[in-house]
Order: sequence, then C-alpha cells, then structure tokens
Amino acid sequence: MCGMTHVLTAPPEGAASDWTISQGWEAYSKAEHALWDRLYARQTALLPGRAHPAFMDGLSRLDLGAGGIPDFRRLSEKLERLTGWQVVAVPGLVPEDVFFEHLANRRFVAGNFLRTPEQIDYLQEPDVFHDVFGHVPLLANPVFADYMQAYGEGGLRSMHYGALHKLARLYWYTVEFGLIETDEGLRICGAGIVSSFGESRFALDDPSPNRLGFDLKRVLRTQYRIDDYQQVYFAIPSFEHLLDVTLNTDFAPLYAELEALPDLEIDVILPGDRVLTRGTQVRVA
Repeated sequence: MCGMTHVLTAPPEGAASDWTISQGWEAYSKAEHALWDRLYARQTALLPGRAHPAFMDGLSRLDLGAGGIPDFRRLSEKLERLTGWQVVAVPGLVPEDVFFEHLANRRFVAGNFLRTPEQIDYLQEPDVFHDVFGHVPLLANPVFADYMQAYGEGGLRSMHYGALHKLARLYWYTVEFGLIETDEGLRICGAGIVSSFGESRFALDDPSPNRLGFDLKRVLRTQYRIDDYQQVYFAIPSFEHLLDVTLNTDFAPLYAELEALPDLEIDVILPGDRVLTRGTQVRVA
C-alpha cells in the first residue's frame, strides 16, 4: 500500500468497518482464471534460480498453482496453519492506518480484481496476482511473517511521529522491491519484482541499477520511484537480520535524526555504502 496513489478515503458501500469485503471468488470468469494460470506459468518458469528459495517453497506449500485464482478462504486456512496469517479482500488501496492495523493482526489485505490481458505486463495499482502471487508465498515463512507483523506495528507507531513517508521506504525496498544475499548470489524476494516478468530479469541482470547492502538508516533516507523499474536495490543479509533490525531499533530517535538529514536521490552512492553492484545508470533497452 505504501507509495501508491488513489487511496480510498472511506469504506465504499458493502465494505465492513475494517474495509474488508467478500472476495467474490464465485464471480471470476473462466477467462480470468485462465489469465491467472497464464501469469502463474510465465513467472514460475522464470523464477527458479532468481527468487529466494523461501518464496518458491511458499508457492508449493500454499499450492498457488492448483489452477485458477486462489480462493482466499481456502488459502487462509493453509496459511493460518503455517504462520497464523490470513488473506482478506479489500476494495482497493486502503488508508495507511487500516493497512497497518491489518498487518499488525496478521491479516494481509489483497485486491480482488485481476488485470486485463492488455495489462499483462504493467498496471499502476496492485491486483490479485501481484498481491497473492507476489506477497503471500513469503508469509508462509515464519521469520518473514513475523517481520510483516512487526512492520504493521511499527507503522501504527510511525503515525505519531509524522514519519510515515520514511517508514514507507522500508516497505518499498524490502517487501516490494527487496533483494536478499545468499551463498549462491543475489536473489529476489520483493513482491513487486517476483510478480513482474520484466523486473524479475532487470533486478538481477541489468547493468544500470545500483545494488547496495541493506542499511536501515540509508533505506529510510532513500527516495523511490513508482513509474519505472528501480535504479537502486537494497539486499538484506537474511530475513532474520531484517526482523532483528526492525524489532530492536528504537525508531523514535531515528526519525528525529533523519529529520535533520536530506533525502537521498535514487542514483546516489555514499562513501559508507556497501556496493554489491555499481550501476551504469544507463538503461539497456
């Protein structure tokens, strides 16, 4: 939800007070189920050796390739047995406090609409494929599942410090567009990458973006873009490290410190950065 536009300001008709709605699984057409299967097959053919093994394991354990758009009720039953999470449908991009409240209570909010065939490679706002294929598999991993809950709790606290725009960058550069270091090299873990046919290749292969080691303060200072592939990626050492940093950092004084520091452009490399790949900043067509 962070960094997106067109956020609704009030629950629309038919939504509960917590903004949840029925997924309406029975209303999906054969064409929509077929398009999900097409998207699923295309991504799962591309991701082995690129996506982190925990993501691939989550796809398998949650049986997301069973055929057609997953039913959130059945998906939640499987996920709840694994890590205590549920997937709930919402009518669109919800306000930050609603989003954080759901995360803090181990509920992942997902849109219930699917892109059209004409939008197969790009759409501005997240659909059910991005939300479920991209995000849900890692929620089957206990450490990442705990991180997402911690992020929701931290998000609620950040609203008291006027620091939401800073914390949004942590979500962007980890949950949405994060990389992770492994013994075999960099792997993808961010939902915005694993659900994108183009960025799944770009994030690891293209020479133009900087790829930097994860540092919390650095990430909170770094701007991001929503209209193109990223020109900087941050790689976490492990999910355990990300959870530990999130749980054991006192964010209040950190937010105060950051107020006195300028934001960083996406192409900047600082002297203290751990540079994994220094990008050319020239996109390859």
